[in-house]
Amino acid sequence: MSGYEALRQSAAWMDASSRGRIRVTGEDRKRLLHAMTTNHIEQMQPGESVYAFFLNSQGRILADAWIYCAEDHLLLDTEPETRRKVFEHLDRYIIADDVTLEDITEQTAEIAVEGPQAEQAPRSGVVIRASITGQPGFRMIVPAEEKEALIERLRAAGIAEAGPEEARTVRIENGVPRYGEDITESQIVHETRQLHAVHFNKGCYLGQEIVERVRARGQVHRMLYPIRIETQTPPAAGEKVFSGVEECGFITSAAWSPAQGCVRALAYLRKLENLSAGGAPAQLVQN
Repeated sequence: MSGYEALRQSAAWMDASSRGRIRVTGEDRKRLLHAMTTNHIEQMQPGESVYAFFLNSQGRILADAWIYCAEDHLLLDTEPETRRKVFEHLDRYIIADDVTLEDITEQTAEIAVEGPQAEQAPRSGVVIRASITGQPGFRMIVPAEEKEALIERLRAAGIAEAGPEEARTVRIENGVPRYGEDITESQIVHETRQLHAVHFNKGCYLGQEIVERVRARGQVHRMLYPIRIETQTPPAAGEKVFSGVEECGFITSAAWSPAQGCVRALAYLRKLENLSAGGAPAQLVQN
């Protein structure tokens, strides 16, 4: 069974060690992260994890992260490309706070297990409820020297490895955006439709004014949607999407779906009817 099939039908493991991992300690750690992200950090209990955005003062999305709450620290799990940006962004706002940031990426490894049967997989280290592909699963963070032993345990349990392209295909099939591909600093929160990253009653945080203004006015000119395109060739990022003869948006990521026999994609759209991309018919998908 391929890694792609395992992700869809059973379970597969993925090496996510390239992701950034930042340890946050100090008495003020929750207060700082609460003021710097879109989700509710102060109410988190040990063992819980949440997905959140970091915004700038204009409400643009600087990065996303999974935030895990341990007894004595918070752990930020970021995209590889935003690791340094998040560290420097937070460090800039630590003035008189009792908060210490430590980049532990190089000292640790991260293995994700996802799929319908992921719960049966062996576990080790810090276990975070988070998904790369949108399938059920979790991530394990262990000391770097324990990585190979963990992978051997997963292999011995009959769990296949899924490579980056296989994981990306399943992610796009499930309509899950990735920061750096589908979400960038050009977007505001409501355009992404990832409102599970936002707690609307948490109080003040950087960028909140813009988020609340958009929510109150309900004016979002384009939003991110999953679509299917009746072709065998995935369009490149930036490819225009049309509604009839009118340009209505653009592709952010696309992949051939072996299971669905079409190209699946994510796209920012202003209109949702009579769609086409690259000359091929397209339609909205309800994930």
